[in-house]
Amino acid sequence: MVGAGARELIVADYRVTGLSPTVIAELVAEVGPLWHELHQARLTARARQRAVGAGAKHKFVFIDRLLATLVSLRHGTTHDVLACWFGVHRSTITRAIGEVRPLLAQRGCTVARGIRLRTLAEVIEYLGAGGTGIIDGTEVRVRRPAAGRKDRDKFVSGKTKQNAVKSMVLTDVEGRVLFCSPVRPGSCADITQARQLGVAQFLADGPFLEILADAGYQGMGAQTGGRVLTPPHPKFKKNAPAWYEERHEQQRKAHSSRRIRGEHGIAHLKNWRALARHLGRREHMSDIVQAVAALLSHQQTATLGHGLRA
Repeated sequence: MVGAGARELIVADYRVTGLSPTVIAELVAEVGPLWHELHQARLTARARQRAVGAGAKHKFVFIDRLLATLVSLRHGTTHDVLACWFGVHRSTITRAIGEVRPLLAQRGCTVARGIRLRTLAEVIEYLGAGGTGIIDGTEVRVRRPAAGRKDRDKFVSGKTKQNAVKSMVLTDVEGRVLFCSPVRPGSCADITQARQLGVAQFLADGPFLEILADAGYQGMGAQTGGRVLTPPHPKFKKNAPAWYEERHEQQRKAHSSRRIRGEHGIAHLKNWRALARHLGRREHMSDIVQAVAALLSHQQTATLGHGLRA
């Protein structure tokens, strides 16, 4: 079990968890009761031969479980290393992270103190009429499925030619993450994932706002009444006039400069090593992506007056 001095070092040093001590304290106050409630529910749900609370007590307290999860997400540290660091068995670390990570994922993205966005409908309502958002997809490399699986090829990304899963990220014009979707296999096109999430329906039925997107979302503008803006499509496949090529390049650069902050928001997400490459179970990736998005947005909101930190 990690000592009090080491625990204070983990909390105080921003480089270890990517979060400030204030944000970690808020996480302990918010997530701790939820974890204890679920722990008690698990104890009372199974058949028992002695009273709840009897027997050996936990030596791996909640704050250490939370810190182990944060270090795992920030640096992609293996469970064996964390077990040595915290002085417990590897299976204890695995179980602790498996319990805490979903609680972090369900918190949603923090946009102001006391205001969280958990669904696309809430994001559209938050942006409101006249607002602007930026949408894009991001991929995370994962292990190749075992030989013989019938769906083995669906994880191969057509863009990177690697095994990956894909998440849709929606940010504001400052690059703050507002929403991260559950992951889909890497072969899923960006526009297909957006349609499956109901983006076109939410935008068509919601207020008139603009969503900046790259060429992977061309076609959604017509489905959303012009709310999704994509780069201009070239009208000449070859032998285009010089004046047209110059104008098209200017339009493309103008659109790219408006949506570059969305790329910065995704880059902040990828600073968390768990999203650089995942070597664990693919079924955990949705919780990992959404947990990182929730933590990053919480930290960005807490330090907004001092500039965004990743």
